[in-house]
Amino acid sequence: MKNSFIRSRAVAIAATVLAAVPVAFSPMMATPANAWRIVYDPTNYAQNVLTAARTLEQITHQITSLQNEAQMLINQAKNLASLPFSALQTLQQNVRKTQQLLGQAQNIAFDVQKIDQAFQSQYGNVSMSTTDQQLVANARDRWKNTVGGLQDAMRVQAGVVGNIDSNRTQMSALVNQSQGATGALQATQAGNQILALQSQQLSDLVALLASNGRASALTEAERAAAAEQGREQRRRFLTPGPGYQAGSARMFNNGN
Repeated sequence: MKNSFIRSRAVAIAATVLAAVPVAFSPMMATPANAWRIVYDPTNYAQNVLTAARTLEQITHQITSLQNEAQMLINQAKNLASLPFSALQTLQQNVRKTQQLLGQAQNIAFDVQKIDQAFQSQYGNVSMSTTDQQLVANARDRWKNTVGGLQDAMRVQAGVVGNIDSNRTQMSALVNQSQGATGALQATQAGNQILALQSQQLSDLVALLASNGRASALTEAERAAAAEQGREQRRRFLTPGPGYQAGSARMFNNGN
């Protein structure tokens, strides 16, 4: 009785196992055995990971290199950018104003030939044959030259002083442009324009010195010519004349 129970129990378990076998192992029986073989090689896996890391690192380096080249091109573009400001026209206008004032010099202009002619005719040695009326006229012409030279010098002085405010404005603008320059070319151009401004100021200074020197020279020349004319007039005054000559005079009419 006991053995039959054990036998029946074993048969039941076997039947249950056999019933489950087709479901559990049917895929394995339908699929080739080598399709489910998974081979794991740690060494190969490590090499693949290392290769991928190196490839990623190379790509990163290439991206960084491209970024550096792009930044270099941007910097070169900034260095080649031209300065969007120019003070040249204003500086040239100031120079032309000063030149016009010098060109309006009265009587004796800034010309070598005209100066030589004027000094030969008005400031040279006084001829003994010159009349007194001519001496007076020459002295008056020299006085006009001196006064005109002084007036010309003062006009140039006024023009130079008038350029100061314009120069101050241009200097402020150029310094701001130089400090805000985005590249080497803009900074260089701003520096060149500042040098041009200094050149214009130096030209004003030269014009001022020339006009003042001309006025002083005319004053000294007039003084020297006046001294020479004074010596001639003194000589004429001290030169003995023909003197008194006696003549016949009739006081009464002999016919009366």
